[in-house]
Amino acid sequence: MHQYLEALEAIIECGEDVSDRTGVGTRTIFGYQMRFNLMESFPAVTTKKLAWKSVVGELLWFLEGSTSDSRLAEITHGDKTKNTIWTANANKQGKALGYTDGELGPVYGSQWRNFNGDGVDQITTIIDQIKNDPDSRRIILSAWNPSQIDIMTLPPCHTMCQFRVINGRLSCQLYQRSADMFLGVPFNIASYSLLTHMLAQICNVQVGEFIWTGGDCHIYNNHFDQVQQQLERIPTRKSPLLMMPEFTNLDQLLSTKTTDYTLIGYNPMDSIKAPMAV
Repeated sequence: MHQYLEALEAIIECGEDVSDRTGVGTRTIFGYQMRFNLMESFPAVTTKKLAWKSVVGELLWFLEGSTSDSRLAEITHGDKTKNTIWTANANKQGKALGYTDGELGPVYGSQWRNFNGDGVDQITTIIDQIKNDPDSRRIILSAWNPSQIDIMTLPPCHTMCQFRVINGRLSCQLYQRSADMFLGVPFNIASYSLLTHMLAQICNVQVGEFIWTGGDCHIYNNHFDQVQQQLERIPTRKSPLLMMPEFTNLDQLLSTKTTDYTLIGYNPMDSIKAPMAV
């Protein structure tokens, strides 16, 4: 994950200080890219602890098409009353939109499995494309739906990704319009890398690369101390390997649990806490 540490350094050294929606303020660069070879290892940050259980839980939540924070808590923690990484958004923006009981509006899962409420299931379409038209350059997954942005608790930060099969290896490139580099991006890299592994297994192909492309890449002003602490840590620990359960179709995947997914050899340094801007 040296690529990620280099990105943090680039923003600290070359970024510009700007205001933002949350009122916290950020140091920002516009446009950055990182590449990770999924054939060699799994890109989990080791200079702090990745919230792996939450990564898996949120991805399973997206894939089943859910938009309820309580359902996310049930998938991740086995308890609908627990807080999740979406709870603050549900309590602030969700309530402002009139949603109750942790409903978040037509966010990622809704767009992935029922785009615009019109019955377009992008995930099953992507699986069919990878299996039956692997040379296609049109294998796209989009969470950005302009007609429903105003009724989403949080408009998608990771807006769309493209999958490409080259020589039997499935790669994924994500475009993230808004990238919280300290808290969010390590989580997002792990999430879409895991999604690539899942789809590759269902479609009986190998994994290739995960390419992360960011738009507004920022460090919040109240994260500077934490970023400096992380950059002072020497990244000597190896990246882990991913172990997944066996599944050959989407229904079988959706019957899996967070505990079925393991990072073998993951020995990260201690967590570094930081406030989330909402």
